Amino acid sequence: MIRRNRTHERLVALFLLGVLLLLPPFLQVFNRPVRVLGIPVLYLYIFVAWGVLIALAAAVVRRIAIDDADPGGSAGNGTAAVDGTNPVEEVRDA
Repeated sequence: MIRRNRTHERLVALFLLGVLLLLPPFLQVFNRPVRVLGIPVLYLYIFVAWGVLIALAAAVVRRIAIDDADPGGSAGNGTAAVDGTNPVEEVRDA
């Protein structure tokens, strides 16, 4: 439950970062008549910032998908046995 709340907090923080990066006063910093590889700096900044936001959102959503696929939280904590059984569930069944 705590992990899910942190994930949602990360999504909200990502949204706020996106809003901050794309606000017009912040965009004015990059609105210069300079070109990098023939591309205006403003356009390059917008697409790089957009790509970074997409990559960060994909990472957060992937974490949500992993959490939903494993509701017991046993992924990555070493509780699964070599044969694929879960020793915790075996103890509960006994």
